[in-house]
Amino acid sequence: MKLLIEVIKLALDTVRQNKVRSFLTVLGVIIGTGTIIAVGSILAGLDGAVTGAIRSMGTNTVIVFKMQLMGGFGGRTPEERNRKPLTYEDGLAIAARCPSVERVSPYLLPPNMGFTQARYKGNTYYGPQIAGTFEGYAASYNADMREGRFFTDNEGDHRLPVAVIGEDVYKALFGEENAIGKTINVAGQEVQVIGVMNRPATAIPGQDDNRILVPYFTMRKLFPTAQENLLMVMAKEGKIATAMDELRVVLRQQRHVPFDKPDNFFISTAEQMVDQFRSVTSIIALVMVVLSSIGLLVGGIGVMNIMLVSVTERTREIGVRKAIGARRSDIILQFLSEAVVLTGFGGLIGMLFGWGVSRLVRVALPTLPTMVPLWAAGLGIAVSVGIGVFFGIWPASKAARLDPVEALRYE
Repeated sequence: MKLLIEVIKLALDTVRQNKVRSFLTVLGVIIGTGTIIAVGSILAGLDGAVTGAIRSMGTNTVIVFKMQLMGGFGGRTPEERNRKPLTYEDGLAIAARCPSVERVSPYLLPPNMGFTQARYKGNTYYGPQIAGTFEGYAASYNADMREGRFFTDNEGDHRLPVAVIGEDVYKALFGEENAIGKTINVAGQEVQVIGVMNRPATAIPGQDDNRILVPYFTMRKLFPTAQENLLMVMAKEGKIATAMDELRVVLRQQRHVPFDKPDNFFISTAEQMVDQFRSVTSIIALVMVVLSSIGLLVGGIGVMNIMLVSVTERTREIGVRKAIGARRSDIILQFLSEAVVLTGFGGLIGMLFGWGVSRLVRVALPTLPTMVPLWAAGLGIAVSVGIGVFFGIWPASKAARLDPVEALRYE
């Protein structure tokens, strides 16, 4: 143990004597380790925020759409894109014929979704999320009102042109002005603002609250060509699996799906959406690890190169140590320790760099709770030390094989 401490002290002295060279040598290790820490912290924070937002829908909520809401990297097939939309009547059939279903809330999406705009006087908000829904949305899906109120089903039955808007739409169109009672133009249609919603507490980091919600039948009146329905199905407590089986049977009948054909719609729960999201982030994490490994490889090659130069520069020192009784294992231990100390310092600096990036991201996106997971910190240290050992073996072995007589003659 005492010998190891002395060897580490000697390695630290060597690093201190060549500060600039040592830093440049492990720059690749710093970048690679920093990338692992930064990406790990961002993915951990994003995972917590997004899964929290998805699970906030509730454990008894089922979302039904004609295709997957999260398409992943493979995208959606032509068959999925060409499926006929779900209808309001499908929702009524589920509510009437599924005993395990508590409530069904159709969510009508506009045509040309994402290419619309909202205007008030000289202010314009591009790409609002317009949708038609029912009064139950407010209670079931956390429409926390900042001011005003949510619309009622009675207003929807009378096709009244009223709307509630999200926080970012309000700020863009009205600033600090009171929005209640004002008329805005949404995709060429005039609607009166009766309420402003707060940003959802579980909103995905960096996502604007761009909602403009109108009563379902008002949406049909304002946008006669709107056809895409998303069905929010609330199952009775503890009966979500049964409810999913029941609504699958009803929808297959409603949509005339032959018994030997797969579903032409997609049913998803919060947990399934979390699994889909994590399958995407796991691929991102794998790609980032591969890219950071390139930096670590470059850093390792740099360490090996500098250690070989160090062996050449210290040939006489090695000869003297061998002449006074140093064994081959002592020489190997000395040079391996220097390599490990070098890359270990690089790993620590990289961890600080990655932590700094994590903090900057948290400042830029306050809703993203970045955190450095233990696995990322442990992996960063293990990889940096492992690089020192792996790329230090050859220089250490070369130093240990030197003939002491020849080494002492070296000029």
